[in-house]
Amino acid sequence: MNTVSKSHAGHADRKIFLAGLYKLGRRNRQQENISRIGRIFEASWNEIYVYEVESLRFIQASKAALDNLGYTEEELVRMSLFDIEPELAHESFLDLAEPLLAGYETIVEFETLYRRKDGSSYPAEIRLQLSSVEDPPVFVALARDMTERKLAQEKTALMLAIIENASEGVFMSDKNGKILSINPAYTKITGYSFEEVVGLPPELLNVGWQDVEFYQRMWKSLKETGYWQGEIWNQRKNGEMYPEQLTLSSVAVDCGEAVYYVGLLSDLTERQRTKEYIHNLTHRDALTGLPNRILLNDRVQQALAQAARHGDKVAILFIDLDRFKVINETLGYAIGDYLLEMVAARLMECCSEDDTVARQGGDEFIILVPQLATQQDAASMAEKVVVALSSLYRIQDQELHITPSIGISIYPSDGLDEHSLMKHAETAMYHVKETSKNAYRFYAEEMDASARDRLDMENGLRHALERGEFLLHYQPQVDTKTGRITGAEALIRWQHPEKGLIPPGAFIPLTEETGLIVPVGEWVLRQACLQAKSWHDNGHLGLRVAVNLSGRQFFHGKLPETVSRILQETGLDPAALELELTESMLMQHTQETIATLEKLWQLGVYLSIDDFGTGY
Repeated sequence: MNTVSKSHAGHADRKIFLAGLYKLGRRNRQQENISRIGRIFEASWNEIYVYEVESLRFIQASKAALDNLGYTEEELVRMSLFDIEPELAHESFLDLAEPLLAGYETIVEFETLYRRKDGSSYPAEIRLQLSSVEDPPVFVALARDMTERKLAQEKTALMLAIIENASEGVFMSDKNGKILSINPAYTKITGYSFEEVVGLPPELLNVGWQDVEFYQRMWKSLKETGYWQGEIWNQRKNGEMYPEQLTLSSVAVDCGEAVYYVGLLSDLTERQRTKEYIHNLTHRDALTGLPNRILLNDRVQQALAQAARHGDKVAILFIDLDRFKVINETLGYAIGDYLLEMVAARLMECCSEDDTVARQGGDEFIILVPQLATQQDAASMAEKVVVALSSLYRIQDQELHITPSIGISIYPSDGLDEHSLMKHAETAMYHVKETSKNAYRFYAEEMDASARDRLDMENGLRHALERGEFLLHYQPQVDTKTGRITGAEALIRWQHPEKGLIPPGAFIPLTEETGLIVPVGEWVLRQACLQAKSWHDNGHLGLRVAVNLSGRQFFHGKLPETVSRILQETGLDPAALELELTESMLMQHTQETIATLEKLWQLGVYLSIDDFGTGY
């Protein structure tokens, strides 16, 4: 009994002894492993933490981890994970670690927030694994301070937000210049979407005024200096041209070679409009929009400088409106201002693109004609102005009539500078107002010569018809589809016995002014009908003759009767006659015009509108 008891007692003691020895061995192995891990920790630049599985108390940490947290190792081993990770609940951690504890994951990754000893916090990226080398197993966590990365991400996100919301267009291209990305402002400015531009070089989209060599120089400068900036004209997707400020920069990597290019473009349309608006305020008349005296003087100086180099002539036409003061004072300044706008428009119609129409002030206007070939060209211009400004004006149910007085000076005979030419043209204008009005005169000796010429032409016109000095030329009218001649337009010429062949622009305005246009127009109509009847008698039955009608003819009151009589006298089929009327003529005296048109239509003649779209 005692032996057995002793035997059993000895066995129990041995078991306790062996268990204690195992625990001691395990502790020694654990300490040995920890010591080995510690040596690794000392040499590591990473933050490494070792903590117990159940209590999550720290066992050891690397020097980098201690330095970042601000704790000593003695302080940290008395703490648990919850002391540096205050927002982490035990259940939450178990959820994160469950894949490790269950054995179906070797590593889990997550982000958390660590708190330092001084109370500050930093974001940390954790790689957690379960180390079964130790007994019991422990958690080994590799932590990475994400502060710099987070700041970089926030900075990147901020930059992207700025780019996305910027009012300037931004695009990025690769080193070959092909577009990789754009921002919404780029689409808003150019009209092109990302799908339409991706993979294309920007110059293929900038179909503006720059040629291929321009873009070659631009890219060469960009690659050599890494930067280019300039103003260019570009074209939107809808075809609209617009001014653009373009800035290009290269983006290099560590090796220093540019791998990306960033472009910044700004729409300068509003700035251009503002610039033009300010320019107009100082150089344009506020009422009519015509050049004012400042801009006119500049253009006169340029025209004179060019004329001096090339031996050209320059004409200055000084125009004053007769009776404008009476209209302005009687009907009010609003009517007067509108009348001035209409005058400005008519003057513009009289001039070419090279000429300048300016408002001198009040009811005075100036026309600058550079590169004048002959003095007669200036006279022709003045005659056009007289006819244009003398025509009827309709403003708020008011029928108004004004006439111009025009003085003309010619460079270099009447002056070598703008001051002399302006003064002499004004002098000639006053001479017209004092003598006849509704006319033009040249300055000094030329003024008298012009007056004599005009008087001689008027006297010659009164006898030209009875002397048979007028003749007609016929301009063929061709069907563009078949190439067949369908008719001809009758054009009058004056075969002057001394001056030779005179074109209609030189004498028709005078016939209008003197009223001679009525008998002259009737002669033209009769001769044209006779010619058309001759064509028909010779087998050309399909030809039609076209005759221009003047305003005085149309409103003479007997036009339908005159046309009917001439058709009967000549025997011409009415369908072979085409009467051409100007648009501005038809818009006058509407009821009377409609009645006349109906009578002409009943005769069976064709009617067409000449100068369509020039006035209404």
